[in-house]
Amino acid sequence: MRRARSRADAVCKEQRARRLAGLSRPVDMLELRVARSAYPDAYASTLREELRDRGLPEGTPQAPESDLARWAWDQRSAGSELPAPVRELEDCHDDAFIQALLRDAREEENPYLLHDAVVERWSRHARSALAWGRYAIGQAERDVLACPLFARRPRLDALEDAYQDAAVLAARAREAKLRVADLRDRMQAWVATGSFAELVAQCRAAALERFATDEPQSWHRVRELTARHRADCAERTYGCPQCHRALATVLTDGSPADTDEDNAGERSTVTAPADSDRYAVLADLPGTAVVAVADAAVGDESALCGYGWAAEDGTTGCGDSMASSSGEAEVIGICAAALSLLDRHEEAPIVLLCDSTEAVEAANAALDSADPAAGHRTLLFPEGRHLMDRLLRHRHRVQIRWLKGHIGHDLNETADALAGLALRRAAGRISPSAARKEEARILRTLGSRHRPLSAAA
Repeated sequence: MRRARSRADAVCKEQRARRLAGLSRPVDMLELRVARSAYPDAYASTLREELRDRGLPEGTPQAPESDLARWAWDQRSAGSELPAPVRELEDCHDDAFIQALLRDAREEENPYLLHDAVVERWSRHARSALAWGRYAIGQAERDVLACPLFARRPRLDALEDAYQDAAVLAARAREAKLRVADLRDRMQAWVATGSFAELVAQCRAAALERFATDEPQSWHRVRELTARHRADCAERTYGCPQCHRALATVLTDGSPADTDEDNAGERSTVTAPADSDRYAVLADLPGTAVVAVADAAVGDESALCGYGWAAEDGTTGCGDSMASSSGEAEVIGICAAALSLLDRHEEAPIVLLCDSTEAVEAANAALDSADPAAGHRTLLFPEGRHLMDRLLRHRHRVQIRWLKGHIGHDLNETADALAGLALRRAAGRISPSAARKEEARILRTLGSRHRPLSAAA
């Protein structure tokens, strides 16, 4: 299946490349390209002013995803009435839309998902629908393991059906992705030709005039540099199509421009984390705080997950649940550990450490806002949402911090081992007796090397 998918992807990319190769977009004047690359913020501001004065949406007009390109596409198809099933898919709630995707995979394909008005939504929610397919596999696996061997045949048939449904969901998710790529190719062709392309050229030229008025010194440098460049450039006959990047670098004193024609006005904001942010520093905690580390493990095909935790006071725990992602599984582990420790320690503050930044951010968002919906982007299934609802009742006693994982810390390694064991036990990959022996071995290992988590993790 992987080989077939790779071949299909290669064919798709080749077809797209041939289709896009036929698009010829006129090259903007060199001064415009240099100004846009060297002074992206100033030029973007003048472009926004020009679009605003013309009553047009803001946005970089080259990209099909921009507001201006989307507006032009909608204007093009404004006269056509949407079929009622398409309007229903367009207007329904996200949960209802996901249910429609599940019916599409399990019962009968919905031809209206291919419509331009909803195909992007289809692609956006296809992953959630696939997660619910994996949820059905997890439930079927639990049903098989819960009944005696002589009664497993019907449940094994149900498990096979769940796997088939998940395979169809995966195939449909890939089809949705390809359909969206085709839509954006057609949008790209539309915005590069005809009346919209002419409108974009007018807006850019007018924005450049505003830039020259607002930034006279910068404009003088642009004109002087481009004039000198044209005198010696071998590509001047063709409009110097690739020269603007080097010229912009000269204008910015050797700092390469981080923009391209499809991302004008945007700068990278990615920075390396500070050393102080890489570790969970615990020196500021009161002496009465109970500190624990939670971890989780997820399966490949099923939504079954295992979680485990180990506390500084020597207590541990593990269990299994359902999770759509590793982040959701980690949040489940955090909630389960915190709730267990809250029951054991009636007054002490509880501090949970976790090596998943996604889980820490989702859990803290819910705790800080006192709203479980703040973590719903990560928590898709009811199991995790129910645990978070319970934890919110004690939010003033709970702190959740990030811990760098897999650095040999005893509690972290124990939590990881317990999570893996819980997953294997839930999936039936280890017998109950072997699981008990493995758990005892993990706890002996922790007891023989445990040391307090006192200053930093």
